[in-house]
Amino acid sequence: MKRQEGADRTEKILALLLLQGMKAATQAEKALELSLAGFTAVEIADLLKTNAAVVHQHLYSMRKKNKK
Repeated sequence: MKRQEGADRTEKILALLLLQGMKAATQAEKALELSLAGFTAVEIADLLKTNAAVVHQHLYSMRKKNKK
């Protein structure tokens, strides 16, 4: 297995574990946690079966909410 393939597999496993522990969370909460774990908006969108614009909106809203 190549180094990059191993890293990709590790990232997928991390994402699955994060999402598994957040079954009751909203899509916005999941997006925020995945973002904090280092995933990009495009990667998060793929995992959550949505598009990057929705993820960016969730992240913006969650960060704005947390600042108050």
